[in-house]
Amino acid sequence: MRKKRIMVIGPTNCGKTTLVNALNDYNGPLRKTQDIIYGKNTIDVPGSYVENTWMYKHLIATAQDASHILILVDQSKCVDVYSPGFAKAFKCPVIGVITKVDLMAENEDICIQQLKKIGIPEPYYKISVPSEIGIKTLKEHLFLKEK
Repeated sequence: MRKKRIMVIGPTNCGKTTLVNALNDYNGPLRKTQDIIYGKNTIDVPGSYVENTWMYKHLIATAQDASHILILVDQSKCVDVYSPGFAKAFKCPVIGVITKVDLMAENEDICIQQLKKIGIPEPYYKISVPSEIGIKTLKEHLFLKEK
């Protein structure tokens, strides 16, 4: 049986790779790519996969290897790229994550509404990797309950 990984989906520049590196305990340089990257604990999906609806089939196929899916919305930008009900396409648990919560606090409600529209139930995880906000809680939720 292959190890299940956490799939991380979000628009370009929303903090996906930074979060993936934190989940993999990787501190090296950020690598930007147009390919799906299988990490120690994660599947890092390029933003273009969610920004182009014709690529959704690739997301759904890749999700077969996932234990959980993190869908990211960026509090600093609030770009609405997801189709309504998008989360319902996946069979494994989908978790809503609001990134960059140390920026543009006034956008938090917009992000929560986006996650609801996507079809993700609460609770939502509010994180900022550089500020170390919420990462420990998210990691505990993802990694400790499997034991």
